Amino acid sequence: METVAPPTNTAHERHSFVIQKVQPALLGLMDGSVSTLAPLFATAGITHNPMSAFYVGLAASLGAGISMGLAEALSDDGKVTGRGSPWMRGLITGGATLLGGMLHTLPFLLSDLTAALHIAYIVVILELLSIAWIRYKFMDTPLAKTVGQVIVGGGVVFAVGLWLGGT
Repeated sequence: METVAPPTNTAHERHSFVIQKVQPALLGLMDGSVSTLAPLFATAGITHNPMSAFYVGLAASLGAGISMGLAEALSDDGKVTGRGSPWMRGLITGGATLLGGMLHTLPFLLSDLTAALHIAYIVVILELLSIAWIRYKFMDTPLAKTVGQVIVGGGVVFAVGLWLGGT
């Protein structure tokens, strides 16, 4: 029977960093970036008012950030799973969720809806590509596979928002 050597300090430190910091941040970025798309773009399309879209995006981002932060903090205490401090993971997840939702919401502070939409479209593409790169870099997911998964997932939600908003 072959014995498996324990991970080196460097491998263990990387594993701890990924499971305690990167994974909660990635979870938050993915949720914030994707879950706010449909309400934001539907509101923009229905109201044709960038400020209304901004407030919906802000509300969705704050609500999702609080919800995801609490869910992550309360999911486990980290002792059994080795996932570290629950409150730190909750802060990371909640903050990343807020950030992910607000990045494509900020363009709606512009008074020109068309300009806001075009900038927001570009930001969404950059968000999704950034998420794919983080998955590739830290989660050892093949780049083509992760880009495909993230673009398809985000694209479906984005399309739903456009469809509901009639834009």
